[in-house]
Amino acid sequence: MCGIVGYIGPRVAQDFLLEGLRRLEYRGYDSAGTATIDSKQKLNVTKSVGRIATLAQEIAAAPCPAGIGIGHTRWATHGAATLTNAHPHIGGAQNLAIAHNGVIENFAELRSKLKTEGYEFVSDTDSEVVAHLISQCVDRRRSLNGNKDDTQIAIESIKEAIAHLRGTFGLAIIFSHLPETIFAARLGSPLVIGVGEGEHFLASDAQPLIGYTDRIVYLADHQVAVLTANSLQVSHRDSGVVAHDVKELDVESNQVELKDYDHYMLKEIFEQPESLRNTMRGRLSEDMATAVFGGLNLTPQDLLKVKRIVFTACGTSWHSAMVGEYLIEEIAQIPVEVEYASELRYRNPPMDESTLIFAITQSGETADTLAALREMKRKGHPTMAICNVVGSSIAQEADGGIYLHAGPEIGVASTKAYSSQCLALTLLALYLGRLRHLSYNKGRAMIERIKEVPDLVEKALESNTKCREVAEKYKDCNNFLYLGRHYNFPTALEGALKLKEISYIHAEGYPAAEMKHGPIALVDEQTPSVFVMPHGFIYEKVMSNLEEIKARGGPVIAIAAEGDERIAEVADDVIYIPQTVEYLQPIVSAIPLQLLSYHIAVLRGCDVDKPRNLAKSVTVE
Repeated sequence: MCGIVGYIGPRVAQDFLLEGLRRLEYRGYDSAGTATIDSKQKLNVTKSVGRIATLAQEIAAAPCPAGIGIGHTRWATHGAATLTNAHPHIGGAQNLAIAHNGVIENFAELRSKLKTEGYEFVSDTDSEVVAHLISQCVDRRRSLNGNKDDTQIAIESIKEAIAHLRGTFGLAIIFSHLPETIFAARLGSPLVIGVGEGEHFLASDAQPLIGYTDRIVYLADHQVAVLTANSLQVSHRDSGVVAHDVKELDVESNQVELKDYDHYMLKEIFEQPESLRNTMRGRLSEDMATAVFGGLNLTPQDLLKVKRIVFTACGTSWHSAMVGEYLIEEIAQIPVEVEYASELRYRNPPMDESTLIFAITQSGETADTLAALREMKRKGHPTMAICNVVGSSIAQEADGGIYLHAGPEIGVASTKAYSSQCLALTLLALYLGRLRHLSYNKGRAMIERIKEVPDLVEKALESNTKCREVAEKYKDCNNFLYLGRHYNFPTALEGALKLKEISYIHAEGYPAAEMKHGPIALVDEQTPSVFVMPHGFIYEKVMSNLEEIKARGGPVIAIAAEGDERIAEVADDVIYIPQTVEYLQPIVSAIPLQLLSYHIAVLRGCDVDKPRNLAKSVTVE
């Protein structure tokens, strides 16, 4: 979603701002802008609608070689994608500029009040309210404390202003009369500070900082930071200066480079053997025939008291949660419920002290998931996170959890994070099962099969050429059905979502047996049905469902196990994958579905890595 960058130091700020905004493109945006302070202490603001390349052209036409600046990519929430609605926004008498992520829920009330006091608004955004509100606080404090230091007045004014805001915000602020200082504040919307040698960086996530510094500070809720080239001071909104921890940014610059791939999504699909090895690394104990987790922060005795698990998530993570439901109920015999985070936060489901909550998220910043987790914490339930981003809001607020270690994921449509989530949930099921009834021998047998997963995925990636051939055949179809049963039902849902996300084709996922209860009315010769049906105990049932589609003239694409000659006689097209045990099939089966979606999107001319209307990290409700 919206992205923030900032820089202060000896470099030309605009150079870093543009590079940082390019690295944030994956979050999704519709306009962009920068603000710097020129040698005459005047704000220099440049905005554009559309891609960063357009902004770069605008800046090249009128560069500002200043060493201080902030930048922003906007994903519209209030007002259309226009120049006036683009950030940064100017406050008061053109003396400050802000970049804002998040949503101000009481902006209408504040806007009305500020208008009555003479402030003029040029945009439809909630963010412009923040700029004028800070400016108002500065003017009032200056009139009351004329002899006070300008920096201190700015700090106090920002704290006063944000105390009036209801909602979420990540803020980067510069004042024209303070050309050597950037201010930052957050509540519910992430901000990361990069600590360099004689320079400081600011961003809404760590991606823009990679290659510039390996030392970072995660700003916490209600904190305000003051950045100069040579210093960093952090204080709490309601108190004084607080200590800040400088952490290591453990990401190499080559992890966010495109290399020889045409798109990040394709790169990340092919990175899955390695990302799965990283998720698995150090987490299998053959001696104990179980999985090992260092971050759950619950003892085996605590976990034995758990009688029910609730997974809460959104989008792709919700599909991995469904896989987790099947895994844990079958392997650990613990009842599991999967809840959309956007619904759970407003529901009041009955839960007792034996319920354990898991929030599943790639970014760790998903607003609905974070709100659901906070609501469950408020009720006293232990909360866990399964997350890919170290230091993210959900990772910090959960009582414990599991990091995926899948590496940076730039493409908006999640691929390697999804497979790593499924693998982490498999390991969790093994761990919980071994705490209960699962025997040593069965635990060892599971470990041997789990260790095969990266190689199986490597083999499944060999279907790439076939997937492209199938994509060529069906790229002009505007409706798809995805069907599977048991473990492969969540896979069908995920396959349909991938196609929708990046190709803009209408696609629906169903349990294969549910077709005859209504959706079969959609079947015709222009609507392909993708059956996810590697061998399993329910294979014959799925075959019957497939025959129902064929009998009505619907084309069938089958994802099937190698050596399945029978399916080739029935399906119109078959994409083969390696056979594995059923509880690991969701990971292997997802590979051709990701590739099929990718190739269809490319052939239709879609922007694969930055699909329209979508954002990587959804930080608004």
